[in-house]
Amino acid sequence: MKKEQIRLLIKAHKALLSLEERKNSAIKVWEAVERTGAFIMAERVLLYNSLPDELDTHSFIEKWQNKKRLYLPRVNGVTLDILPCDGREMPSGAFCISEPVGTDVERIENIDLVIVPAVAYDRTGSRVGRGKGYYDRLLASTRATKIGVGYDFQVIDDIIETDSHDVPVDIVITENRTIRAVIKNKTNT
Repeated sequence: MKKEQIRLLIKAHKALLSLEERKNSAIKVWEAVERTGAFIMAERVLLYNSLPDELDTHSFIEKWQNKKRLYLPRVNGVTLDILPCDGREMPSGAFCISEPVGTDVERIENIDLVIVPAVAYDRTGSRVGRGKGYYDRLLASTRATKIGVGYDFQVIDDIIETDSHDVPVDIVITENRTIRAVIKNKTNT
């Protein structure tokens, strides 16, 4: 299946979710994230500020913003800046996503854990994003553990076609399972 087909399929699934299903799934996913060694050990965590159709991050950020050093991305041209999540009001930025303000940009090399959004994942950790490549450019420069989060239907059985610049996640967590990425055989890509 091509990436655009995957995006359309997942969008249709998300449209069928009730508010209660969204809320319950988010609670289960974030509880599973909290139990991972990567989260327990991490001091600096880069999250995303969720859009309405994404697994909600707002309660998780609120819960942990005074217990861990949390960061959020801000679009800067074709790259993402990483700024502290300090509880201040965030204006709407690129793509109508609330983004942090300020000049206290953190280097990706200093981040211990990255929670990565995506449209879909496969069992190898490959992901389909929204198609702009922001996270692939950012993740190419980090050795941090990368956890992808989403609804269970966002994990597809097909192997996602990838390009050389695509960066997979290490772990995928849904409301029903935790998947440690299986290394993809390079000859099968």
